[in-house]
Amino acid sequence: MSTQRRGEDPLNIDVGTNADLPSLAALFMIYFDIKAGYTIGWKRSLSGIELDGVVEYRSLPSGLHTVEEDLIYFTHDNYAGLSAFVNAPADEDSRNARMIAVGIMVPLSYGRLGRSWKHAESLKDIASALILDESKTERLEEFWESHKGEDLGKSKETDSLLDSPSSARFKFRNTPPKSKSHNRNRSASDGAALLPPGHTLSVYHPAWSLPKLLETFGPMIFPIQRAALLRKRILISAHAPVHETCDFVYAISVLSNIPLAVSDLLEPTAPPQRLRPLFSIGVHDIPLLEDDLKALKRRATSEDTVPTDGGDELGCGWIACTTDSILATKTKLYDILITMPPPHASASTAKVWPKVECSPGSVELKATQRDLRRYKALRWGLSRTPHPASPNISNSRRASTSSYLEQFPSPIDLNSPTTALPPRDDPMLDIPDTDSIIEPISWAALAYSGFIWWASAGEQRLHSQEEWEADSTLLSSPHTPNPFFTPLPINQAGTLNAETEMGIIAYFHRLTSQILTTLSDVIDASDSDDEREDDLHHSHHSSSPLLNRGNSLSSSSNGGGDATNEDEEDDGMGCVYISSTDMERMGLDIWSAGDYVFVEEIVKEYFGRRAKIEGRGVDICGVRIC
Repeated sequence: MSTQRRGEDPLNIDVGTNADLPSLAALFMIYFDIKAGYTIGWKRSLSGIELDGVVEYRSLPSGLHTVEEDLIYFTHDNYAGLSAFVNAPADEDSRNARMIAVGIMVPLSYGRLGRSWKHAESLKDIASALILDESKTERLEEFWESHKGEDLGKSKETDSLLDSPSSARFKFRNTPPKSKSHNRNRSASDGAALLPPGHTLSVYHPAWSLPKLLETFGPMIFPIQRAALLRKRILISAHAPVHETCDFVYAISVLSNIPLAVSDLLEPTAPPQRLRPLFSIGVHDIPLLEDDLKALKRRATSEDTVPTDGGDELGCGWIACTTDSILATKTKLYDILITMPPPHASASTAKVWPKVECSPGSVELKATQRDLRRYKALRWGLSRTPHPASPNISNSRRASTSSYLEQFPSPIDLNSPTTALPPRDDPMLDIPDTDSIIEPISWAALAYSGFIWWASAGEQRLHSQEEWEADSTLLSSPHTPNPFFTPLPINQAGTLNAETEMGIIAYFHRLTSQILTTLSDVIDASDSDDEREDDLHHSHHSSSPLLNRGNSLSSSSNGGGDATNEDEEDDGMGCVYISSTDMERMGLDIWSAGDYVFVEEIVKEYFGRRAKIEGRGVDICGVRIC
């Protein structure tokens, strides 16, 4: 049995029994009418919930007519929605197609999606039956009576898998305001959430998409996660079907959580603990995005800093997906645009990566050289997982994990050290077609590498070994069994447990904790130095009043003091210096201007400070050559 680390919040697993199915706030059926378009043909809801003019658009994004079936996640007010879409051939009177969708809405008090995926299989079955005869709504009535909510006010906060503490209602623990000294009482490794042994995810849980997420984005997952940490507005433009893209929205939101173990290191005005997922949106959601933009501007110009409570607030960032390409032209409504490859790209001989752009300006965002090395380490670590033959679950979401792992060769020696550098010809280190998504090596980095090689090739090898060990530490911990290097257990039903998925989440949460704890350490050290300097300065001036008076006169005659101090007073933020060694400790690229900007922004947002990064270079006889 795995040992829970101090400061961790164990994940309670939804086992998919009827007893924990979420209660319904609404149930509806939508069909396509050749004259009126999508029309609500049947609906039931609790009092106060309006469906007309809402679910027709949110549950049926554009482009669905090109696919046979789909699952669509969406949100509306305080509810999460899920609809199962079916498209069947029909006669010419119905334009050769009959399309219906059966959907639900559940309270968001259950988490990011209200655990609505637990009803996915039932919704698909009902939709498949109604596509044959839309008038037979008895199953809808029966389903509503079996699962409708009784009293939403009594719905308690649940600690469901991956949603705790990610619920829309979640608030940070009541902790006293952080003192000037950011004393840490937890280690970086405490930030990971572990999977209790013997449990598995529900069949349609979005977390099953995590291995496919890594395969789809490759090294680009790291700059995307950093953008999510900064609570940017992220829009994923894709094609139907949208089920997988909605799962990616969920996964990125989960990977960018702030672990509870490091939350007490942050300023009270830090961004929310999680990135708000909107899931599928369309042109009818433009007013919502405009309201969010207005709230963002108000937060940026407000002089009052109100502590965030961890909930979903306007102006605090979001992530969503859309099939309406017109949204991509509204560049003021988002910060990051991710354009997914078209469906036919999968048949290409070369890997087609998603395109990630920053708005405004449409500057393409790329992964750093450090991201590439880290992704190779993660990919290699996943390849060491002994995976059994996939059980017969072709219709299950679990198949995505199995298919992803099947591309990896079986490990030869499971007892080999996980932190040892792999052979350079290891196939897991060969990731082709990455030139378009990776920043080129800078001249400064080339010059520095050349100098280090000339000075000491052994030292360069040692640095590579240390970097690899640091990345391997994110995969495993001496306190707990490594989820990547133990066999994937099979439960009594013959289905895989979610060890790989949970390991991926733990990996990214540890990476986040590593960044935040390193910055907290730097700020602690800076504050301690400032306090010592203040004490010495006060002692010196107290013993030399005439000198103090003279310095004041001299200061006033020279224009009133240090410009740097004036700048700090103007923005109300103290300045902290980040060295290249600190950048390495955070796992960032010391040669990437993009990573410098990331550190400046995260220090400002989460710690209320201004950061100045001191780059690395080579000095010869006092002359900087790179």
